Amino acid sequence: MSSKLFFVTGTDTDVGKTVASAQLIRGFVRAGFDAVGMKPAASGCIRSGDILINTDVEMHRAASNVQAPAALCSPYLFEPAISPHIAAHEAGIDIDLQHLKNCAEQLTRIADRVIIEGAGGWFAPLSTQATIADLATELQAPVIMVVGMRLGCLNHAMLTAKAIEQQGLTLAGWIANPVDPLFSRYAENLAYLKQQLAAPLLAELSYTPEALNAAISPAAIAQLEQFKSPPDSI
Repeated sequence: MSSKLFFVTGTDTDVGKTVASAQLIRGFVRAGFDAVGMKPAASGCIRSGDILINTDVEMHRAASNVQAPAALCSPYLFEPAISPHIAAHEAGIDIDLQHLKNCAEQLTRIADRVIIEGAGGWFAPLSTQATIADLATELQAPVIMVVGMRLGCLNHAMLTAKAIEQQGLTLAGWIANPVDPLFSRYAENLAYLKQQLAAPLLAELSYTPEALNAAISPAAIAQLEQFKSPPDSI
């Protein structure tokens, strides 16, 4: 069967993982799937009474056609806009990979496709013992890499792709996001990555407000549907 989970990572923080994740969710919805997003650990939340609201989680929710419990879609929420492992430590909370895996498993029971957005880059810490890479490995989900197209992106993209491979996971595809409008030789850098990365380029995002409501193309969804769930995956 096709993979029910896809894990979205980035070459760095602030490279457009949330916009890409929302477009992926919306793309699966338009292709006829019940799709939902998951943000395992989110910092920089806004407090409204006793509730913490995260803009990334809200973007996922707006793109989804599934009414899923907030406790599953965003298991760990923190108010300070700092690394989740520091925020968790200051809050006296341990980010538990098994709990996150259980939440993802429950989401697969109520949705056809679950888009899981990591925090920061591939090796961003969730605790002193675990990283985003460890979570992706625990989930055994195909990985989608968002490349922030700016100076240094070639090195960051190649290192991240290599690290995903060394983790024993599959890079299902990558998404280019022109985060620097003044980035020189965008086309040449894009061409280099298309040549060097074995995984397909799924989309080029536009760094405009319109990107917030766009969807990944049907062709990209068809490419992702070729990935099969590992026998022991959730």
